[in-house]
Amino acid sequence: MNPTNQYSKTVFTTAVIVAALGYFVDIYDLLLFSIVRKASLESIGYSGADLEKYGLMLINIQMAGMLIGGILWGMWADKRGRLSVLFGSIVLYSLANILNGFASDITFYAILRFVAGIGLAGELGAGITLVAESLPKEKRGYGTMIVATIGVSGAVFAGIISRYFDWRTCYFIGGALGIALLVLRISVYESGLFEKITTQEVKRGNFFQLFSNRKTFLKYLNCIVIGMPTWFTIGILVTFSPEFSKMLNVNGVIKGGDAIMFTYCGITVGDFACGFLSQVLKSRKKAVLAFLLLTCLGLLLYFTAYNSSSTYFYFTMFVIGTGTGFWAVIVTNAAEQFGTNIRGTVATTVPNFIRGSLPIITLGYTLLQLGFSKLVSAEILAVIIMGISLWALHHTAETYGKDLDFVEE
Repeated sequence: MNPTNQYSKTVFTTAVIVAALGYFVDIYDLLLFSIVRKASLESIGYSGADLEKYGLMLINIQMAGMLIGGILWGMWADKRGRLSVLFGSIVLYSLANILNGFASDITFYAILRFVAGIGLAGELGAGITLVAESLPKEKRGYGTMIVATIGVSGAVFAGIISRYFDWRTCYFIGGALGIALLVLRISVYESGLFEKITTQEVKRGNFFQLFSNRKTFLKYLNCIVIGMPTWFTIGILVTFSPEFSKMLNVNGVIKGGDAIMFTYCGITVGDFACGFLSQVLKSRKKAVLAFLLLTCLGLLLYFTAYNSSSTYFYFTMFVIGTGTGFWAVIVTNAAEQFGTNIRGTVATTVPNFIRGSLPIITLGYTLLQLGFSKLVSAEILAVIIMGISLWALHHTAETYGKDLDFVEE
């Protein structure tokens, strides 16, 4: 009998450790572009307004890849198993990032960001699903908390690495880390709950099942909308913090890499604290609500940081990061709401649809600029996104302690 067929007495299982390290590499590669955006684009011949123009284009292309990859890997996780996704996704994005180090023009850069996006899409959902199905319900939140806390620190590592190596080497390092992680995954067993349903006459991995009725669709949609503040803050406020700092007349130079690093230091703290709080309160919803409100505070500090020091401005991003550190809890909540035959699809598509919402967010940001300044446009968008996220949380079911041994009809 596989170890995953028997509940473990500890949360530090092989599945948890491997999923955490995988997410670490995933986040390193995912945020690396935001960190090296300016240096890499300048290296291939762009400057001035083109840095923002092509920066937005490339991050949107990467997110589009993740949107498509989320669907493909999610369905694969329910049809062929969680482990097959963990192997396939890391190979794809590792090779794409190694090749990205050789990019010499914007077309090649864009193609590789798209391919890397497809690969990156499978890591978190499959890892969270495997961990959730391998641990007892009382310890499930601690397991996913560990995965997220270790994982998001990959962005901090990327920020540190970018200080000592040029952008091409940073991509090489990310790819090499992914290839090295493949060796560790050989010792991981498949989810016992998944193996159980392979012997049953039940449809698995049917993405369109999520749209089969109004109740199921709204439940799925709420899972996505709750997480939108995370990628609004990272994709807009943090990625373009050097530009926003000038609009706010911040004293000192704000660097994109440092902004990412401070934000993800906050997210690391937040993921641990939110996961722990959800266990203490025995409620996913109450923990997420507390951190959404903290995000609101961070946004208020950010948008009122006129004439502040660079240290204070970085602090506002740390607060925002801490507030948006509910990532693992909302993905866990999403996984817990759906049956084993569709759970991998949900857990993989939800985070990637959240990430994939960034092109819509940036479109809204661009359209608002037709009547408002960039800063005011960002402020209006912040109010809208926080409002709909809180609304979605209110209409989401509590899942703490839920038995996951069921299927969707």
